[in-house]
Amino acid sequence: MKNVNDLEDEHAFSLIGFECDEGVRRNKGRIGAAYAPNEIKKIIAKLPYNVGEVNTIDVGNIVCENDQLEEAQAELGHYTSKLLQLSKTPIILGGGHETLYGHYLGVRSFIGENSTLGIINIDAHFDMRDEDLPSSGTMFKQILDMDKNAGYLCLGIQEFGNTQALFKTADSYGCNYLFEEEITINNYENTFQAIDTFAEQHDYIMLTLCTDSIISSEAPGVSAPSPFGLEPKVVRNLLRYIVSKQNITSFDISEVNPRLDEHNKTVRLAANLVAEVLKHFQKVKR
Repeated sequence: MKNVNDLEDEHAFSLIGFECDEGVRRNKGRIGAAYAPNEIKKIIAKLPYNVGEVNTIDVGNIVCENDQLEEAQAELGHYTSKLLQLSKTPIILGGGHETLYGHYLGVRSFIGENSTLGIINIDAHFDMRDEDLPSSGTMFKQILDMDKNAGYLCLGIQEFGNTQALFKTADSYGCNYLFEEEITINNYENTFQAIDTFAEQHDYIMLTLCTDSIISSEAPGVSAPSPFGLEPKVVRNLLRYIVSKQNITSFDISEVNPRLDEHNKTVRLAANLVAEVLKHFQKVKR
């Protein structure tokens, strides 16, 4: 990791990797997402189009050593908060989706405990399991249990990707969600209205993308492939719309698994989606 205190005090975007899939291992998923940050960065560096005029800085990676997930998440939270303080918008490259919890810790630290925070998750799964050991399937329940000023909107939920118990949990916590097949109805009108309403209800919003929300033919390199997932252009449209919100703080992408990929298809898709985020985020952050 670079010493973020040495970064100049002017607006920039910061790419920060989270080399971790301990949460996936605990969730009994297929490990390998820890290799994603470096692989995604390689593709981003080769993209021929300049994503914008604002500087983008690679501040390095946080590495989860052994099974020390909670310590790694706390470290990611520390750096995320520091980058936000320095106006270096964090673009976090996971890692398993346990990346989100560290991302959240940093944003909450930055905005303070009294501000309302809306978390928008593009995902096939709620990730609200009730388990003793935190994993890549527990983060949102962890957050909502401890943070009375947090809200949760999930886009792309799949009926066969979540148990009845998880739907009951989501409903009991007052979560907002749209099913995968609902996203494009009426040319996104209902979806964009749901995003608008959610964003207006919170002082700040943060965005996380779980790559297993994308159809497996386009994103095979994930722990839990999704045959009925979202099309990449649909995800791109969602990202463009959400990062246009004035109260958005940061973004993470998770669950890219280079070990399971086919000809770098998923890594390349992830890199292009990150580039889209950078391009459209800059219109807000200028």
